[in-house]
Amino acid sequence: MVALLAACSGSSKPKPDELPANPALMGVRQAWTVRIPEVKFPLTTDVSGDTVTVAGSDGTVVAIDARAGREVWRASAGAPLAAGVGSDGSVAAVVTTGNELVAIENGKVIWKQKLSAQAFTAPLVAGRRVFVQTADRSISAWDGQSGRRLWIQQRAGENLVLRKSGVLLAVGDTLVAGIGGRLVGINPANGTSRWESPIAAPRGTNDVERLVDLTGSVSRFGDTICARAYYASVGCVETVRGSLVWSKPASGADGVSGNESFVYGTESDGSVVAWRRADGERAWQMSRLKNRVLTSPLAVGRSLIIGEDTGTLHFVSREDGALLNRITPDGSAITVAPALAGNTVVVVTAKGGVFGYRPE
Repeated sequence: MVALLAACSGSSKPKPDELPANPALMGVRQAWTVRIPEVKFPLTTDVSGDTVTVAGSDGTVVAIDARAGREVWRASAGAPLAAGVGSDGSVAAVVTTGNELVAIENGKVIWKQKLSAQAFTAPLVAGRRVFVQTADRSISAWDGQSGRRLWIQQRAGENLVLRKSGVLLAVGDTLVAGIGGRLVGINPANGTSRWESPIAAPRGTNDVERLVDLTGSVSRFGDTICARAYYASVGCVETVRGSLVWSKPASGADGVSGNESFVYGTESDGSVVAWRRADGERAWQMSRLKNRVLTSPLAVGRSLIIGEDTGTLHFVSREDGALLNRITPDGSAITVAPALAGNTVVVVTAKGGVFGYRPE
């Protein structure tokens, strides 16, 4: 049995400062919008080429052509969802609250399989396989067409696991997963471990204090992946040998973004931080959004795009954090990190609004 810790904060928080007048220093054009049912779970928006796959809490899964904002297909997993959606542009996979892994192709469910435990991380669909990480610290691989389980790697872990999306991605011929505070490189053919690299180590005297799961989006540039350990640190790992490049203390709950020069993240107090990718030293920190509940940022062009639980979408300079623009898609909370498909920024709101924006 695995005890689950909901990633939530206390009710008494300092009130954020009033925002200054919108500077509107860059243009942002809404290109299209699509509706899905409301989103009340830790959704991860999947992008494969120009196809964006999103899901609603009730099990609705929609593939969207991000160039035109046109629905490619719409399907139902048949049950409410516990984790986001993964797709390779052909097969999409989701996990239900009943611990079922559901695969969908061209709008039709092609197979379902029961998992050993709950899952909060979106499945990864790659190489005609579906990879799943569950809350009992196991990682499994499934044939994308038949649903046959190919292998499972099981590990003992801490008593608590974070009820948030974790890290699971492909880098070359290696499956990279976050297990506890470590990035682990796995052979996708048989599930054997190739390397492990700690970004954060458990600390403290109780299970809550020792929780350092890797969480949210990562920043990949070449063979280097940078990730966040929950309320502990941000660090980068070179994935060919699995060597730690750097790790720096950081206090945040959501993932990171970045480019060739910097890694960007939002801290628990609403600060936006840029770390130098080469050595992890802080390049700048912006506090104009302090005490606001923010998503992880998306680095696009000259801006960082950040959602807020008030429904505001902020555009800030990636060079120094200066405010550039802000818009409000439909007024409901934005808790899903924005995603980029081609030249379109995709934003999903709690009411189920899916918006495609094209910044200048």
